[in-house]
Amino acid sequence: MKRGGQVTVGMDPADRGVAAMRRALALASTVRGRTSPNPPVGAVILDAQGALVGEGATQPAGGPHAEAVALLAAGEAARGATVYVTLEPCAHTGRTGPCADALIAAGVARVVYALDDPNVVAAGGATRLGVAGVEVVPGLLAEEAARGAIRPWLHSLAAGRPFVTWKCANTLDGRVAAADGTSRWISSAISRADAHALRSVVDAIVVGSGTVLADDPQLTARGQDGERLDRQPLRVVLDRRHRLPPHARVLDDAAETLILDTAVPRFALKALYDRGVRHVLLEGGPTLAGAFVEAECVDEVIVYLAPRLLGAGPVALLDAGVGTVADAITLEFDEVIRLGPDIKITARPIWSEEE
Repeated sequence: MKRGGQVTVGMDPADRGVAAMRRALALASTVRGRTSPNPPVGAVILDAQGALVGEGATQPAGGPHAEAVALLAAGEAARGATVYVTLEPCAHTGRTGPCADALIAAGVARVVYALDDPNVVAAGGATRLGVAGVEVVPGLLAEEAARGAIRPWLHSLAAGRPFVTWKCANTLDGRVAAADGTSRWISSAISRADAHALRSVVDAIVVGSGTVLADDPQLTARGQDGERLDRQPLRVVLDRRHRLPPHARVLDDAAETLILDTAVPRFALKALYDRGVRHVLLEGGPTLAGAFVEAECVDEVIVYLAPRLLGAGPVALLDAGVGTVADAITLEFDEVIRLGPDIKITARPIWSEEE
């Protein structure tokens, strides 16, 4: 079995189910950052003999959900089939109809899903399916699913604000620039490409006006050839003092830009949540990063650590409300990998209520 979930008819039924769900999770990953405010969901349909007859992932808001895409691909082969989906099928009518009703109308025999839908507006699909005589099996690969593409959406729904990833690139001694202010390039080309790939799967990039004044970034997602990618996140500048110059590159037509007249992280995040933003990439300087950390509004930290020493210059994080070692914010490593000469660290802050 290949990683990502290759489904083979000759498999043991239990292994085939796990492979189908892993395939659904892989499909969900392909639409990260493209579905908000809806969750990224994947669906796979196997017929009674275990053959793959349809699959799909949630389309951008207003488009069909994963189950509808998979059902369209399967056609009549969906009758009597088993559907594997990463999230409980919805039971409400929004821009599209209830997925539970579509599954019932298609005549599927069984629905296996990973996670219960925590959204009280959309939940209830499992009950509706059961009442209609469809066998429902919840919880397959639930922990794996919760750590996957849907993680920011789950967190944002629970917190009432977007999931925040703070990204920075610094030297081994923690510097983000030299003493003269130069910062290009701290990290390697492969790390920068990875950071642009990260930009392409978030809903918004947030910086402060200080970063715009110092670096004049364009804040677009670009490929290795330097060309802009098809999808661009919302560019957000926190500019309480109205310092943003009219010629700033962040104001060009490469992507949409939102200027917020605030320096308060929670206020800014609530405003973004109300716009449908569910995953924010924080790329501001050390002052803004410190404010977000002090407000406990950072949910993931990604650091590109370059094998360089500067000995002087600005550090990655300024005042974060920590006055003593005993109050230091503990991080739990999720992943540590090599990217060319650099090391990429992905970690999770452990806030007080989680300990």
